Amino acid sequence: MATCDVCGNDYDKAFQVVSSDGTTRTFDSFECAIHAVAPSCNHCGCRVVGHGVEASGQIFCCAHCAGMAGVEGVKDRA
Repeated sequence: MATCDVCGNDYDKAFQVVSSDGTTRTFDSFECAIHAVAPSCNHCGCRVVGHGVEASGQIFCCAHCAGMAGVEGVKDRA
C-alpha cells in the first residue's frame, strides 16, 4: 500500500502524479491531488480544476474573476 502525501492515508488504491519537473507525488484521492497540485485563482482563491483563464501571467478560475482583477477582454465562452 502507499501513503497519501496530503492526508497520510495508507491506501491500496493510491496513485501517483508526476509533474513536468519530474517530481512524483502519491495521493489516495483526486481531492487530495487537487488540494496539492491545482493552482489557485488569483482573485477568489478557489482551486482551478478545469481550464481556467490565464492573463498577464496570472491564473483565474473564470473570466469574471479575471475581470474583477482588472483583466479586460476575457470571455469564458467564445
